Amino acid sequence: MPKNKGKGGKNRKRGKNEADDEKRELVFKEDGQEYAQVLRMLGNGRCEAMCIDGTKRLCHIRGKMHKKVWIATGDIILVGLRDYQDDKADVILKYMPDEARLLKAYGELPENTRLNEGITGGLDEEEEGGGDDYIEFEDEDIDKI
Repeated sequence: MPKNKGKGGKNRKRGKNEADDEKRELVFKEDGQEYAQVLRMLGNGRCEAMCIDGTKRLCHIRGKMHKKVWIATGDIILVGLRDYQDDKADVILKYMPDEARLLKAYGELPENTRLNEGITGGLDEEEEGGGDDYIEFEDEDIDKI
């Protein structure tokens, strides 16, 4: 029988995210970079994002982040712009929710940027007042049925 040379199997290798809890330094954009908010995930390591400059771009998640940093709809990301393709960009960094709030407080993100929820979820429905998903019946209506 062969001897066990390693320290464990694949489940041990999965649980190596202890470094994520530590505070990291806030990274601001440089030239050739832009802040963006993810509109939708497309699969195959790509997403569609609305950049702060008002352009909708197809973003490619770099290999260092692929399957390690999970990006979802509504997340604030830092993208590197391509000088030869304006409609495409590369995802450099995903900001944690507290980092996104700090960016908004520093004035890097516009005030109308919605944080903490997806693009499809909610404030517009609440302003109209018709956000109820149920119908109320009067007692008389129930008797007629």
